[in-house]
Amino acid sequence: MELRRVAVLGGGPGGLYAARLLKLAQPGCEVVVHEQGVPHETFGFGVGLAAGTQRNLEAADPASLRDIVAGGHRHDMQMRVRGQATTVGNDALIGIARTRLLAVLQRHAEESGVVLRFGERVRADELDADLVIAADGVNSATRTARAEEFGATVETGAGLYLWAATDFALDHALFEPVETEAGTFVTHAYPYQDDRSTFLVETDERTWRRAGLDAGARGLARDANDEASLRHLEGVFAASLRGHPLIGNRTQWLRFRRVTARRWHSGTVVLLGDAAHTAHYSIGSGTKLAMEDAIALVDALGASGDVPSAFTAYEAVRRPAVERLQGLARRSQLWWESFPDRLDEPVDRLMVAYMSRAGNVPLSRFATSSPDVVARALADYAGSPAEGLPAAGLDEWVLDRPLERAGRVLASRRADPAELPEVVDGDDAPPGTLARLVAPPGSAWSSAGDALARRAGELAARGCAGLWLTGPAGREAVLDRLDLAERVRRVTGLLTVVSVPAELRADAAAALVSGRTDLVDLTDGEAASPRTLQPVLSGSRGETDVRPGA
Repeated sequence: MELRRVAVLGGGPGGLYAARLLKLAQPGCEVVVHEQGVPHETFGFGVGLAAGTQRNLEAADPASLRDIVAGGHRHDMQMRVRGQATTVGNDALIGIARTRLLAVLQRHAEESGVVLRFGERVRADELDADLVIAADGVNSATRTARAEEFGATVETGAGLYLWAATDFALDHALFEPVETEAGTFVTHAYPYQDDRSTFLVETDERTWRRAGLDAGARGLARDANDEASLRHLEGVFAASLRGHPLIGNRTQWLRFRRVTARRWHSGTVVLLGDAAHTAHYSIGSGTKLAMEDAIALVDALGASGDVPSAFTAYEAVRRPAVERLQGLARRSQLWWESFPDRLDEPVDRLMVAYMSRAGNVPLSRFATSSPDVVARALADYAGSPAEGLPAAGLDEWVLDRPLERAGRVLASRRADPAELPEVVDGDDAPPGTLARLVAPPGSAWSSAGDALARRAGELAARGCAGLWLTGPAGREAVLDRLDLAERVRRVTGLLTVVSVPAELRADAAAALVSGRTDLVDLTDGEAASPRTLQPVLSGSRGETDVRPGA
């Protein structure tokens, strides 16, 4: 399909990249980018690009990627918790200043013949174009103006975060919680040039209010910095900042907004990047998604006979990938929002928990890339000195480790009827038994998850010896159930068992090392439900030691 004129609304990375690729594919097409801002003035600091994203950009446009990589800053990743640190090597991960990335993409767009118009605020219906690409961000005016056609939904997260920077390059990308009298603040920070690092900080609302940061946030102009919060956080993260200041750029506390849309196109207008979808910053970069959208859209336009067919093909290709990443990002968001609950975990096991939090990185894969970290985590899990990784069968090795409880040793982490108390329905479970509970569908931190956590607390107060969580066999339901097991295990201190289909043993192994559960019951069939077991732990009903981490 030959296009005569294309307009792009938004001069961020997604819009510029789409314009460049389209002009390269169709040199005779007039491509104009309309950006309401001006060059060299942009919100934000650094942008991270992982190896997979770089490969996709390499295939689409090697010339622009070369300049992006040349302007980037490579770094690995470190987690620091309560004086312990662990580092994961990753020499393919780069950070780049958003201003530098935009400068590269602007130059390449103009060199290919794209017209860039800055300081212009235009609407899609004002433009004479065969196609309008709306890459106008999370606050997309295009999406808002056609709300009924696009059918967008915006969900707001519970936690708060702010973007800042500092004027030196950190040695690593850094994940670090700092506990204060008000509560816990967590930084996600990474270097993006020789004298700059992004320094994002998140916390929960209670901590934010107890620290008095809500007062400083009141009445701020939209383009102002929350200076009171920046100064407070300089004190909180003084050790990591090494005396350097936090730098703002319209820096204010935000709540993450998860954007989804029923349709990404309406007439001759198509949404791209954050205008169509967002993914939590802890796992999915909006820049990555927008630039990969651009690749798919231009490919679809080249392979289709008309605009409606191209839009349909674009959505068919991109929507599954985006929805998958949004699902992973949602799990990651909830994990980070509950991160302060895990600070008692040894740092290497916490790194395993971080890597496996969304169900996207199996333990065996992480062991291949970071064998030293995983070996130390396994040594702590097994209670024996680190002697490297098992030669083979890592998941089975994890499942086969014994577990000591109240002076008795359970032969493995597989729930065995001969070693456990009787399992009875949770509503009637007497002291000393394992209470069987059906995990509700959905997030462990939903209202249904809250209700089950309260029920688990009541059972613990009654003197139950532990909890056995059952539910559907689908993988998403199993991952939710493992998250819920971790939540109730940490709240109640009770022994936890989770029913997991045998084919998901890799998820079970990662959950065990991460401290999400104590035992698993590997089941066959579609439903995961424990058998009624006979008690074998004799003596007083409360003598089993079920403290977290015991």
